[in-house]
Amino acid sequence: MTFSDIFKSSFLESVTEFSAVDTLIGMVFALVIGLFIFVIYKKTFSGVMYSTGFAMSLVGLSLVTTLVIMAVTSNVVLSLGMVGALSIVRFRAAIKEPMEIVFLFWSLAVGIVIGAGMIPLAVIGSVIIGVILVVFANRKCRNTPYILIVNCRDEGAEQSALQEIGQSVDRYVVKSKTVNGSGIELTAEIRVKDDATDFVNRVSRIAGVSGATLVTFNGEYMS
Repeated sequence: MTFSDIFKSSFLESVTEFSAVDTLIGMVFALVIGLFIFVIYKKTFSGVMYSTGFAMSLVGLSLVTTLVIMAVTSNVVLSLGMVGALSIVRFRAAIKEPMEIVFLFWSLAVGIVIGAGMIPLAVIGSVIIGVILVVFANRKCRNTPYILIVNCRDEGAEQSALQEIGQSVDRYVVKSKTVNGSGIELTAEIRVKDDATDFVNRVSRIAGVSGATLVTFNGEYMS
């Protein structure tokens, strides 16, 4: 028997019958869970800039993956073609936050599971993942991290500023120090209790300090 004879046989006829009802049910569940992922992403987002386009893509990814898996599981020949077609797909979108990877894989997993017909697994698993993410996202750190930028005229002002900072915060780490013709610029990561930031006013009033800027530290430092 040749390769051509195999494809002329009943091998091609071993295709699961297409069911419009099952497809509709699967797509509805994919949409509902996709919207659930969208809400969890919006609720737990802690980055600098919220992207509505990325959030909506999580819903679309769940629907598209469900549709593809349904097609693959209903036709053996089509599944072989999908392997070749999807192998040429390349994604170039930049991931800005590490948590975005979690939501991308969550949407893909939901589509795969629903497309395979295991809807209860998708629902239960998504609820568990969503609850865990919300619980951990709402946990507040005991000490809030900040980045403090201080502009000093000379070394004396620098020492006075560091002394005031050391007395006012739990701990601090100098991340960078820039010296130029206009003076000294210090950048430090600090830990503050109960979001008490009034010490910045005292630092700015030190003789020789031309300015003090406090910003929230999101965990990424660029030197």
